[in-house]
Amino acid sequence: IRTERGKEIRKAFVPSRPDGVIVSADYSQIELRIMAHLSCDTHLIEAFRNGEDVHAMTAAKIFGIDISEVTADQRRIAKTANFGIMYGISAFGLSQRLHIGRAEAKKIIEDYFANFPAISSFINDTLTTARETGYVETLFGRRRYLPDITSRNATVRALAERNAINAPIQGTSADIIKLAMINVDRRIKEEGMQSRMVLQIHDELLFDAISSETEVLMDIVKEEMENVIRLSIPLTVECNYGKNWLESH
Repeated sequence: IRTERGKEIRKAFVPSRPDGVIVSADYSQIELRIMAHLSCDTHLIEAFRNGEDVHAMTAAKIFGIDISEVTADQRRIAKTANFGIMYGISAFGLSQRLHIGRAEAKKIIEDYFANFPAISSFINDTLTTARETGYVETLFGRRRYLPDITSRNATVRALAERNAINAPIQGTSADIIKLAMINVDRRIKEEGMQSRMVLQIHDELLFDAISSETEVLMDIVKEEMENVIRLSIPLTVECNYGKNWLESH
C-alpha cells in the first residue's frame, strides 16, 4: 500500500456507475484492542478508552519516560513490539524487523513484559491451555487445533506456540468482521439501498456506493461494525469515500 505500484493498483478499483463512489470502512487497531480485552491489561484498556496514542504510551512504558518525551523512533519500536508480541515474536524476529542487535531486541521484549504483566500472563495461560487441550479458541468459541504444541521438535513446537498466541486474537478479529458483514448486508437490504458491499480486506470493508446514499451508508456501516460485540474497550471504525479505492482509504 505504501509503494507507488500499490497506489496504482488501488486506483484501479472504481465504482460500477459513472456517478458512484467507493466507500471504505476499516477497524482501527482491532487486533490490539482484542489483545487488550483478552489480557485485561489496564494500561492498554485505559489508553484505548481515553483515545490516547497506544504506541506512544507503550514506548513511554518501555523506555521509562514521559509520553511527551517519546521520539518518532521510540514510537516505531513500540509499535513493532505491540504487533510482534501478538505473533509470538522472538528476540531474533524483533531484531530482524528493527535492524538492531539480538541482545537489544531481547531487552525490549523483557521491558515490554515487565511493564505489561497482564499480557505476559495471558500468553503463558494461553500456552498452558493449548498444551492441555490441544487447541485454542476465539472469543466466539471457534477452535484452532494445534497438534504440534507438544512436539519434541523445537522448531515445530515454536511455530505452534506462536499460532497459539496469535489465533485467539486474529481469529476473533476475523469472526468480528464476518459478523459485521452479515449485519451490514442485512441493513442495506432492509433500507432498500442500491449500494453494495463488494470486498473484505482483513479489517476493511469496501462498498460500491450510489452517491446519494453515501452518507446514510457510512452511518449504517459504522454503527453495525462498531456494535458487533461489546468489549472492555470500544471498537472504532474509520469511514471514507472517493472515486476509487485509493481516494477512499
